[in-house]
Amino acid sequence: MTDGTFLRYVALGDSQTEGLGDGDDITGLRGWADRLAELLAREHPDVLYANLAVRGRLAGQVRAEQLAPALALRPDLATVVAGVNDLLRPRFDPDATAGHLETMFAALTGVGARVATLTFPDVGRITPLARPLGPRVEALNERIRAASRRHGVTVVETSHHPVVTDPRLWSPDRLHAGPLGHARIAAAVAQALALPGSDDSWTRPLPPGNLPKGFGAVTVELRWIGSFLGPWLGRRLRGRSSGDDRRPKRPELLPVAAARCGPVPPGGG
Repeated sequence: MTDGTFLRYVALGDSQTEGLGDGDDITGLRGWADRLAELLAREHPDVLYANLAVRGRLAGQVRAEQLAPALALRPDLATVVAGVNDLLRPRFDPDATAGHLETMFAALTGVGARVATLTFPDVGRITPLARPLGPRVEALNERIRAASRRHGVTVVETSHHPVVTDPRLWSPDRLHAGPLGHARIAAAVAQALALPGSDDSWTRPLPPGNLPKGFGAVTVELRWIGSFLGPWLGRRLRGRSSGDDRRPKRPELLPVAAARCGPVPPGGG
């Protein structure tokens, strides 16, 4: 970083940072980290960007697989967003999960990088069946805030703004942001980092819209269970992950003009 300018941005995390919900594996994924890199490049076209995130990763896996490569890239800006996959597991341990995040915070800030992270919204406000997870989300958010204070990490507080649980910001699986949601996350991080031209417009509600009610809402829930919840549970029972045999989509620092990378098929290549 020179005079407050970020020139080497590295993103660590899971599917949200990889960009699921914003594009697809055929045309390529974009996502909030790509969008943030594009905002950085508006002011400084020579900024370099790497994205090490892989879908399905637990916080401990992000630490084990992505921290060393991230440090080797000598970032002046890093984002670390992980933990949702952990809180979806039956044996969720908020202290252990936050401990992995804090190790990454300490290592990255220790080499002089500016580090940013997110708090998470209450998923029960997005998916009624997920309401029992609310206390887990808050427990993790509290620990993220505490660890961030200890290491001077910028916390992007998305959790308490009502708009973040508007269904129109989410993809049909309700686990990943859709294109509009990814754009708002990028804008939130930009504001937290005080990037030129950033503001709080990402917090504003969307125009009124027609959301399903009554029988229509029940139908939507049943369709979601069959299309997304069922397959997800099936993978858990088989000990499988959506990220098995996948590599990061953008493991090296490259000019942001190349940010819209193509898909990385299972097994690499």
